[in-house]
Amino acid sequence: MDDLLDGPEDGSRLEQTKIETHGWGGRLFELQDNDGQWAGGAFVPAGFTEQKWREEGQPWTATCWTLAQLREFGLDPGCACARRTVRLIGENSRWDHDGERYWDGEVEECINGRTIADGAYFGVDISPIVQRLLNERQQDGGWNCERANGSRVSSFDTTISVLEGLLEYERRVGVTPQTRAARRGGENYLLSRRLFRRLSTGEIVDTQYLEFSHPNHWRYDILRALDYFRSASKFDQSEPDQRLAEAIAQVRRKQQADGRWLMDWKVRGRRWFELDPGPGQPSRWITLRALRILKWWEAAQQ
Repeated sequence: MDDLLDGPEDGSRLEQTKIETHGWGGRLFELQDNDGQWAGGAFVPAGFTEQKWREEGQPWTATCWTLAQLREFGLDPGCACARRTVRLIGENSRWDHDGERYWDGEVEECINGRTIADGAYFGVDISPIVQRLLNERQQDGGWNCERANGSRVSSFDTTISVLEGLLEYERRVGVTPQTRAARRGGENYLLSRRLFRRLSTGEIVDTQYLEFSHPNHWRYDILRALDYFRSASKFDQSEPDQRLAEAIAQVRRKQQADGRWLMDWKVRGRRWFELDPGPGQPSRWITLRALRILKWWEAAQQ
């Protein structure tokens, strides 16, 4: 309603009020633990072992993934369910890394980027995590969650997570010279690589960056990156960067004859329920992202 139909704002706000009790949002709250978490853990479910990870893949039912999904659904951050959840998570949830309090973040930049986005959206003071990420930028402008293990170059996956978090922070809390400079540096890291090419050779970094999935969780693809740049452009009131043109062409190329886009692949791992039919089938979420990206891009080219 907001991105494609240009309908009245009061109509979309009315729909937003239904998310906590109806459909997928309502189902997620039915699955919530009494202590405010989901599946008994912050990053992975309680009792989930390395052997299960090898057998099943990474699980997506724990608190951080579910909270991010509710944000993407558009849950009203001021509703009673959201306020209760934020409070209980702060009181009870601890990160698997070293028992850090949930809203204090942990060591990995990709996790902290998502925590900033969720915290800012739901009204939590996460400024200490923001400052931490500002101090953890790589020399090439982006971020890498392997920094703690010695990495000195950025990654696409981590950088997009941090950029999304910083944008949500600026939108909800406010812009500072430091956040703006960091966001510009991360954006340039992706733009100088045309969102999917190596800076050194121009070769495609990973062909899966051109394949679409949803939810992305921590994984990068050009559709996710373009959706970030669309949101940032609208927030900054700036024109699209022309270095996005090649990625835009890739999105257009993948549109089907009926106007929709397919899910190309699905991440392994347990989830609460499916949001789309699966790989090879039309995806409403991917189609929504693609359509709003092209609408934004084409409007700017006129």
